[in-house]
Amino acid sequence: MEQIQHRHVQVRGVKLHVAEIGSGPKVVLFLHGFPEIWYSWRHQMVAVANKGHRAIAIDFRGYGLSEQPAEPEKATFKDLVDDVVALLDSLSIDKAVLVGKDFGAFPAYVIPALHPQRVSGMITVGVPFMQPDASPVQFHLLPKGFYMSRLKEPGRAEADFGRFDVKTVIRNIYILFSGSELQVAADDQEIMDLVDPATPLPPWFSEEDLAAYASLYEKSGLHFPLQIPYRSRRSSEDYHLTDPKISAPSLLIMGEKDYFLKFPGVEDYLRTGAVKHFVPDLDINFIAEGTHFVQEQFPEQVNQLITSFLDKHGI
Repeated sequence: MEQIQHRHVQVRGVKLHVAEIGSGPKVVLFLHGFPEIWYSWRHQMVAVANKGHRAIAIDFRGYGLSEQPAEPEKATFKDLVDDVVALLDSLSIDKAVLVGKDFGAFPAYVIPALHPQRVSGMITVGVPFMQPDASPVQFHLLPKGFYMSRLKEPGRAEADFGRFDVKTVIRNIYILFSGSELQVAADDQEIMDLVDPATPLPPWFSEEDLAAYASLYEKSGLHFPLQIPYRSRRSSEDYHLTDPKISAPSLLIMGEKDYFLKFPGVEDYLRTGAVKHFVPDLDINFIAEGTHFVQEQFPEQVNQLITSFLDKHGI
């Protein structure tokens, strides 16, 4: 960890925080989800660097140590896609392996569809390729009070989170989203109410880890993380994607106990192989006890899957 270097890189009008370890022409770029940050990839960065790769992890715009955009309420997922491509340009990186988790999977799979010449491989954790306007998720079947619906409501999540300090909000989210069931609040509850204050942190997530996350989110706040991923649109019109195909070798890592598998339509999409219509060269690996935070929960298993994939394809 102490060998990871930090700097800021100017990209499309904002300074992005960039963490980096290792050197050489083979680059692996890690893209975080929510409530994660560059730190989420600490174990994987060291592992791929030890195998001779240059490992880079960023804080997306509006997150952690990266700058806030001037008009955060206008930000879209396209900004994240364009930021990653611009960052590769700024760092003079022709091609990279993209590794995305949670909403960070979106730019990780849109970029190889749009710019195949820039991507030598794609790895997503917890979220498969999903076409923006033709998602396999049957959102209309999700229950009332589902967390995504609540977080989309302007002002509601701000009021919910605002009852607590940032450290408590992050603690609650990690506890809540480490479970295998969908997070659904009753009419008289808010999302934060679903966590019993006496519940301990998951055993793989230390107080030191929580403090690291809290310090980064205290810097950025939670306003932008509500815009992206929860309130911003994802439209194929932004990318001119009709029937995208990803030709790069690809890997999907899923925890068997990830609550995302309970989203209606997701498990069938994976188990039947329907996802391979879009990603023909895809390996899917399930980790038996893995949850939504599988790369932090079982770092050695995830590291092994990633480094074996890189070795297999010589990338």
